[in-house]
Formats: sequence, structure tokens, C-alpha cells
Amino acid sequence: MKTKALLRSLIAGAGLAACTLFGVSGAMADAGVNGAPALPSTMTWSSYDIGSAGYAEASAIADAFGKDYGTRIRIQPSGSAVGRLEPLLRRRAQVGFLATETFFAAEGVADFAARRWGPQDLRVIAGRPSSFGVFTARDAGIETLQQLKGQRVAYTAGNPSTNLKCDAFLAFAGLSRDDVNAIMFPTYSATMSALAQGKADAACTTPTTSQTYELAESPRGIRWLELSPDNKAGWARLQKVAPFFQPYQETIGGGISKDHPVDILAYRYPMMVVPADADENFVYNYLKALDQAFPEYKNATAAMKRWALDRAGTPPIDVPFHPGAITYLKEKGIWSDEMQQWNDQRLMRLNALRAAWKETVAESQGESDAAFEKRWQARRKEAIEGL
Repeated sequence: MKTKALLRSLIAGAGLAACTLFGVSGAMADAGVNGAPALPSTMTWSSYDIGSAGYAEASAIADAFGKDYGTRIRIQPSGSAVGRLEPLLRRRAQVGFLATETFFAAEGVADFAARRWGPQDLRVIAGRPSSFGVFTARDAGIETLQQLKGQRVAYTAGNPSTNLKCDAFLAFAGLSRDDVNAIMFPTYSATMSALAQGKADAACTTPTTSQTYELAESPRGIRWLELSPDNKAGWARLQKVAPFFQPYQETIGGGISKDHPVDILAYRYPMMVVPADADENFVYNYLKALDQAFPEYKNATAAMKRWALDRAGTPPIDVPFHPGAITYLKEKGIWSDEMQQWNDQRLMRLNALRAAWKETVAESQGESDAAFEKRWQARRKEAIEGL
């Protein structure tokens, strides 16, 4: 398999073009011949910047689609949440390889709390599990999330995705930012280095960042503050902050191994996202193609095996699953009654927020942006608490 070599060449040549084409030339893709998925002959996907995990994984899957089905894929990278969502919402891209901005867009928060946005009607096709945790120095004497009370917890300015996850960990322990000394660092890199520099007592990140390995190998050592999957009250509090998180036992990362796993949480990155009105046949065939091409791309990166549908095609996730995806997941024997119940509840929340947004906009004619934001925050909280 030559996918790894392909990705290296893509990244090396990133400065030569703003987008990348994959696949073979030809007027039409194989339209369902001999049981193959009926895909468009060309597609555009939006993704994170070149060099990111999201771009690398989109590239590997696009290459597999080209080899197996003859579909040409154009990947449109962007470094901003709005830059990744706009092509999807304006129908210039068929699929977005997105992260937590999917939740923010559906909830009408962060960048999407502005008048021109509000809760977006999005659906997911599938999403790879990715873990996230809170770590401290082993010699700091902090062994549980509850012991973060009064401690210095590192946050990152302008990074609502990471900060939301930190808030969720605190909620699990019955805490909030008011209960800790939340220190805002200017960059993600500065946040990750804060413990080693003695400027913070805890930080939140993916376990495979270089700083976690460096801390684990230093004299101080590293400790991950675990979330017991059996603590139902803690998980209820956590999922009230963000309903797409789930328990996850990680075996890879700084100070983590198969012999020393940790119970932290999983979210989805990247996720394959489409507008709610995306054609059901397109979504069904897209997911079928993703499933059938799995042997082609599963070894492209260390995390690609997590695209297996028994992991990537299950809730919880940032937005409801698209009906076309659910149809295929049912055929595969993956979709259950419990999953359908989750999907129905998630759709109810999304619809409630969209209705609340419409009312807020109607009531706030002539108000300043600051007054509108205050009104929306109150109405959003009311809508969620009323579910």
C-alpha cells in the first residue's frame, strides 16, 4: 500500500496549491456496477489545514475512493471553523471533515452565535473516536478531578473547542471554572508547556501530543485524571455540557500503554458532516463506499483503524446521524434501538435550539449585537433546560 508515501508527498507539496485532487480521470465514477456504491464522478470535501490529522485522513480516504471507484476528490483545507463550514452550507462542498465546530454550529455558540449564523441544521455520516484527557505532573499530588478545586488549570485563549472539553471534565467532578484558578494562555503550545514551566497544575489535551511524552519522561512524571465509566452522575453532568462525549479507555499516549491504560473520554475527530437535506441515496452510498474501501486506507495512519463502522458509526456524536447513514448502519447490523433513541433526543435538542433562535431573532430587532448575544444565551439555556 502506498498511501503513506502519498500523504508525505501531499504535505511536501502543500505550498503549491490550495486544494488537492485525488482519483483517476474520467467522465463518470462506477455507478453501482456489480454492487459497488453509486458515487458522483467528482466531489469536494472541506477539511482542516494541510498537515493536520483531519487533512491526512481525508487524503487517505480520497485516494482509496479514487482507486476503488474512480471518483475524483478535491479537498479544500481551511484553518478556521467558518472556513470549513461555509463551503458545506453553500453547497460548494458535499462533505466536511470537521471537529467540534460541528457541535458549536449546531448549538449556535462560539463563532456561530453571531446573527448571521445561529444553530445550523447539520447531520453526521460517521466520525472517528479520538481521546482527550486532563493531565498533571505525578509529583503534584493531584490524583482525582475533584482535587483540581483551587488549582491552576490551563485554558487557551481563542480555542473554544479545547476549553469546552476542560469545562466538561470539571463538570464531571461537580466543579466549574469558578472553582479553579483558570489561567488563560495565549496559544495552545503555551498551554501545553505550562506544567513543565510551573505555570499551571493541570491542562487538557489529546494524549499523543509531544508535551505529554516529554512530561512523562521527565523527573516529574505524568498522571492522567481518570473518569470512571461507572460514575453515572458524573457522566450526566459532563454530557450536559457536551452530549457528544463518551467514556473511552486509551492505551496510547504519554505515560499510557496497553499495560497502563487510562479511562478518559472520546469525542469525534474528524467527522464526516453534511447538511440535513443532503440526498439520502448519496449519503447511503458514501458510507457504503467508506466501509468497503476500509482495507485500502486503514493503515494510512495509526488512528485510521478507528474508522471501522462499529466504532465510527455509533453515537454519541456532535449532531444527529443522517437518515441515509442510519439505513446503511441498520443493514450492517450496527444500529440499535438505543442508538435510535439517542438520535431522536439529539434531533429534539437541535430542533428546539433552532426554534429558540428564530424567536430570539424576531424579538431582538434593532438591538445591539451585545444585547442580542445576552438574549440568545438566556433563551438557549431555557430551551435546553426545557427538554
